[in-house]
Formats: sequence, structure tokens, C-alpha cells
Amino acid sequence: MMSTIDLRGRVLGVRELRHLLPRAEFDVAAAVETVRPLCEDVRHRGAEALYDLGERFDGVRPTSLRVPADVIAAALDTLAPDVRTALEESIRRARIVHEDQRRTTTTTTVAEGGTVSERWVPVDRVGLYVPGGRAVYPSSVVMNVVPAQIAEVGSLAVASPPQRENTGVFTGYPHPTVLAACALLGVDEVYAVGGAQAVAAFAYGFTDGEGEEAVVAEPVNLVTGPGNVYVTAAKRLLKGLIGIDSEAGTTEIAVLADDSADPVHVAADLISQAEHDPNAASVLVTDSPELAAAVAAAVERRVPATKHAERVRTALTGPQSGVVLVDDLERGLDVVNAYAAEHLEIQTRDASSVAARVRNAGAVFVGPYSPVSLGDYIAGSNHVLPTGGCACHSSGLSVQSFLRGIHVVDYSRSALEEVAHHVVTLSQAEDLPAHGEAVTARFDAS
Repeated sequence: MMSTIDLRGRVLGVRELRHLLPRAEFDVAAAVETVRPLCEDVRHRGAEALYDLGERFDGVRPTSLRVPADVIAAALDTLAPDVRTALEESIRRARIVHEDQRRTTTTTTVAEGGTVSERWVPVDRVGLYVPGGRAVYPSSVVMNVVPAQIAEVGSLAVASPPQRENTGVFTGYPHPTVLAACALLGVDEVYAVGGAQAVAAFAYGFTDGEGEEAVVAEPVNLVTGPGNVYVTAAKRLLKGLIGIDSEAGTTEIAVLADDSADPVHVAADLISQAEHDPNAASVLVTDSPELAAAVAAAVERRVPATKHAERVRTALTGPQSGVVLVDDLERGLDVVNAYAAEHLEIQTRDASSVAARVRNAGAVFVGPYSPVSLGDYIAGSNHVLPTGGCACHSSGLSVQSFLRGIHVVDYSRSALEEVAHHVVTLSQAEDLPAHGEAVTARFDAS
């Protein structure tokens, strides 16, 4: 089912590896031109455009753009008890992990009378996007909201597409499980808006209605959360007006395994990510042809029995998925570091020491009992991670994503006087003499 790339006997650099390794095609540049008129429509027509675009793309005209408080409460009241318990545990563990990511002010004494402090300040307002296409993602509510709350962001808004399958009180609103997750987290500003238009709504803000009953959605400073290529394109288009977490593509998993790995475990994990999307990437890197064959056989057995078999088969047989054969784990580490997977599993002997040598990955899952699915839901880690090789320069969502470091410079007269001549020298070297004069003016004729 999965294609094989045989790199045995070859020592390749990063450039060659990136060229040879499977990767999903994700043409954000082309999608930008598709979403540009949609975003402009939202900019100029506001709520009216959002209603029209919801009807056009989601197949349902939202009852109102902001989800009423009683609808959010009803979603929690009708949530299945076992789902509520699982979400509460997911929230609890995410809070434990993200609490340890808090930043504190650091003050450095550079010279007597001269200090530089770095003060961490949360953004004022964020828009958190929760997708709602092929699957329902209450877990993404948790992953976006928890770090924002711990960062002490003052204002949070969630947007998720209205679901045409909804009935009763939930007609025209996002999926009830998504709304219930918002309720558990205390988020009451939720909008029934999806796709690129949601990003535009966050960026520009809008007013729905008139007079005292009008709903005013203020613009945000930062937009986070995964989405399809059009959501990503809108992020790219509007970046600068808003900050963004990343340009997330379709999900991907890489598994680095040797002959000690259980082929059934590996096959199940490759399939688990393939069920997200036909373009999802599942890659096995191994120095064991026997394991590769056993995984292939296990995949063939398991795919027909999985719920989304057609979607999974499309993903596993696509150009973005495959088996990569290497000479040894040393070469395997070269491959996975060049690939920079969103999710990387290490299923080898002494998996912890192998994992410690990974430099590029969104998240690393160590050993046979740390599958990616654990991180998707309840490990306590964040599942909003860089894709498409961006893990070589970017991090997953964290408390840090919602903070800005501000340097505070505090020098006394004597501390400034001590280095004044250096400022003058450097300002003259850059042919910017007024910079030096701004310092000497404080000491002239005084």
C-alpha cells in the first residue's frame, strides 16, 4: 500500500533528503488568491458577508454569529458524561503542563546603575480557531484556550464553523461538543464562523445588528489554531494586521523504528493520523526491511476494518506517505531531522537516548506506550504543532505563543555617562551623529 524509498548505501545531505522524502503538497500561495476576495468582503460588509459566506461554504446560515450563552450552557448540559470526564481530564493535564511554561520578569545588572529587564506581557486579545470539517475537534478548544488563559490573555474569542447537521437549539451553530468544551473552560465569546472568513472576522472585527442589541466583535491581535489550506491562506494574507501561530498544513506522523518495534503498533499509529485527511502524511523510517514488511502487512489487514477506510487508504497511498529504508539508526536520525515531522514517534531500543538526539520535530513520542493519539488528547502536551517541515524553525503552541517580551532599559546618569563615548563612536561609524548627540546633550553645559 505504501511506497518505499530505499536510501540504504547512500549518505545524503539535508538538501537531498528534503528533495527525496515524501511530503504533502500544500499550495498556500494559490489559495491566498482564492481567499483574498472573501477577506475583502468581510472587511467591507462585516456581519452581512459572514452570514452569506457561512451559507455558501458551510451549507447553513447561522442563526446568529455570536452563540448565545444559553446555547453554550445547553451544550454542556447535554454532553455525554464520559466525554465530559475525558475533556475535564484533558484540561487538567494541559493546565499542569502549561502552568510550568509561565515566564517571569528577569532583570540583569549590566553595570552599576544600569539594568535591562525583560518583562513578559500577554497580547490583549486573541482569536482561537477550531476547525469543524471532516471531524469534530473539542480537543483543539482545550489546546488553544488553556495556554492563552495561563498566559493571562485578557480577551478570548473562539470561532468554529456552523454545522448543517445540527438540530434543535443548536441549529446554525458550531458542533455541541465544541461548545461544551468552551463552557468547561469558561469561554463565553464564541462565533459560528468558519474558514478564511473566520480569520478575516478576527482581523477586522464586525458589528452584528444595531442599537443596544448589537453584537460588537472587536479585532484581535493574534489568531491561533489549525485549519484547512484556506484558513492557512487567510492567515498568510492577513499576517501583519494580526499575529499568527503558524501556517499549519495537513497532519503528519513519522515513526523511527528498528526491529524491536511491534509492527501492529506502528501500523495502528500510521493509520491513526491518516484518518484525519486524504492528504495526511504517514512516514515510517526504519533500518529493518523485515519490520517494514510486517508493518505493510498489518496496514493491509487493519485499513479495511477502520471507519474511514477510504480516506485512510488515499492518505497512505499518496505521495506524502511512504516507508524510508536506511542503513542504521544514525542515518534514520538524519532522515527524521531533515523531515522535521509534526509528530515523531521513536520506537527503538533505548528509545529515550535516541529521542534525545532529535533536533527537529513538533513533538516527540518516546517508546511503545507514547502514541501520537495520547498527545492529541490527554498527555498534557499541546497538539497545535508545526507541519510541512516548519519544525526545524518553529515551535508548537504554548504559553509563550501568547506573550511578548518587552525590554525595559533603566540607566542612571553615571551609568550613561560611563558609556557615552561608545554611543558617540558607534553613531559616527554608522553616520548617524544625532544618535550620539542625543546622549551628549544630557551632559553638555550642565
